[in-house]
Amino acid sequence: MEFDLVFEGGGAKGAVFVGALREFETRGHRARRFVGTSAGAITATLMAAGYKAADMDRAINEKLPDGKPRFSTFMDIAEDFAEADIRDSVTYAIFKQVDLPWIPDMAEGEIDERIFDQLMKVDAYREMFSFVERGGLYHGTKFLEWMREKLDADGRNLAGATLEAFAQRTGSDLTLVASDTAGREMLVLNRRTAPRCPVAWAVRMSMSIPFVWQEVVWQREWGTYRGADISGHTVVDGGVLSNFPIDLLSSKDDHTRALMGDTDPDAVSNMGFLIDEALPVPGAPEPSAPAGTEQLKGGLLDNVKRLRTVQRIQRLVDTMTDAHDKAAIVAHQGEVCRLPAKGYGTTEFDMSDERLQALIQAGLDTMKAYLDGRNL
Repeated sequence: MEFDLVFEGGGAKGAVFVGALREFETRGHRARRFVGTSAGAITATLMAAGYKAADMDRAINEKLPDGKPRFSTFMDIAEDFAEADIRDSVTYAIFKQVDLPWIPDMAEGEIDERIFDQLMKVDAYREMFSFVERGGLYHGTKFLEWMREKLDADGRNLAGATLEAFAQRTGSDLTLVASDTAGREMLVLNRRTAPRCPVAWAVRMSMSIPFVWQEVVWQREWGTYRGADISGHTVVDGGVLSNFPIDLLSSKDDHTRALMGDTDPDAVSNMGFLIDEALPVPGAPEPSAPAGTEQLKGGLLDNVKRLRTVQRIQRLVDTMTDAHDKAAIVAHQGEVCRLPAKGYGTTEFDMSDERLQALIQAGLDTMKAYLDGRNL
């Protein structure tokens, strides 16, 4: 059978999709349209580019020379920042206000700059600077490199493709969801709404989890969004506004048609791949202890998570996301496969092979039971 597919966001937990898709393919099912947010955007894009479950399995199991998962490189600390951005930052302005005792005023400015330059050579400080000034700890360049590599693999040559070119070359109807924090609106990115936007950057915007990865600034050369110039707008993870946009595949109202085109939503059934953190993963070993400590050893991510302000904002984002998608999930619950991911972290990109395989197997087993239940 043919289905319209929607994939929820969930960071590293999105590996569960691989097992689910393996069973989906084994049954001989096909996809007509692809919609995804965040981790779901990655899966939707790879599927639209012709990837099968086996290809995705190999991709998520890639290792570095030291044996660590390649996905762990997605937590990449920015190597440098533009000089103008540093000098115009709030962080630098505050630093300049510190009065250094016993230093003559005429020499203090030069000493300030030297001290700040040395601070910017420290990974942990650049990580903090990125968090404060760019909205996320990590740069996101390594992910973008990985995404482009996959889009170019096996002669696809899609790394530099715009959403319009991607649709023409693949014949796939792909839609990715992101959040425009400057325009305060949900961006539904596809060949109809943002034809000149590069597909690799569309995925990068959709997966830009607030506080984890830097915001993306919409570039003028990416063209307009639905005819409007949004150059300079900051864009983050689509999950802030809709983590499971199944309504884009089911609604028939004029607004949705303007976003998704005139494709008849009733011509095929929908299938939603929903990550359910309440469902346990059978046989999953315990995760390794977090790297963060009170002494700020290891990465800052685990330490930043302990900040009460960040926790409050994350709860607020979760509430907004749930409120937006809950009604649609209930209305289409028969078309939603709830995939287990209890105990797995959104940023657990360095999970052990045993935990990864348990998650993938849980996705396969759950999809098998789901399809059996629908007689598919």
